[in-house]
Amino acid sequence: MDRTEFRNIIYTNFKKAGRVFPWRQDTDPWGVLVSEFMLQQTQTDRVIPYWERWMKLWPKPGDLAKASLEEVLREWSGLGYNRRARYLKECAACITAEYRGKVPDTPEGLLPLPGIGAYTAGAISCFAYNYPAVFIETNIRATVIHFYFQERLKALDNKISDAEIFPILESVLDKRNPRKWYWALMDYGAALKKITPNPNRRSAHYTRQSPFEGSFRQVRGRLIRTLVSEGPASAKELRKRTGIEKTDLYKALEALQKESMVAEEDGVYRIGAI
Repeated sequence: MDRTEFRNIIYTNFKKAGRVFPWRQDTDPWGVLVSEFMLQQTQTDRVIPYWERWMKLWPKPGDLAKASLEEVLREWSGLGYNRRARYLKECAACITAEYRGKVPDTPEGLLPLPGIGAYTAGAISCFAYNYPAVFIETNIRATVIHFYFQERLKALDNKISDAEIFPILESVLDKRNPRKWYWALMDYGAALKKITPNPNRRSAHYTRQSPFEGSFRQVRGRLIRTLVSEGPASAKELRKRTGIEKTDLYKALEALQKESMVAEEDGVYRIGAI
């Protein structure tokens, strides 16, 4: 497809049906960074009230850096994947101590920060600073596959790799306004998946998320919520509070300790590291 034609389609849809989010209305770099952590594997509508409350509590990296992990996890409760909250707190501390409170403005500057990978670094630099990064996520991937790999979509045994998509993204990138361009790409992909079979099913990187109910993630999350809401406890007490089987309980506590999410002292477990 011709680059100009593709851009026109994407921008026309964005003009008619572009989504409005608080982190788009205010592109303060810290707010953008917080939104990207929260949006990982979480639906946008669920994130909005968390983001708005978070930004009132901790409007600057230094504010979050001073907060206790227990307080941070309490505010995060319900978003899932609690490690993201810990990474975000560590990220805030690093930005405060090493960057004088300023979020780095390039992917290269962002990558060394805790919890930030290639996509997140590209997205933050783009949405916060209008930096022309090339990055990919599920809605961007769906849009490109839909327009540029129609024949491959019909070949059920043919998987499309991100290595094939990146050159296309680079060639169609609107370098004058990459922020708006990526918003438009994402919004097109989000709408597309509501009206057609998800193009990402043809991606070599497509995986179905495992059910949460009955999973190890659920066990970990239940322990974190219990410790945050009811305070420190022994393993025996935690079994009473949560109803988690002994084997799963100790397995989860061990994993959470290794990640510095939970600490144990004299047989009592609590949030945070010693």
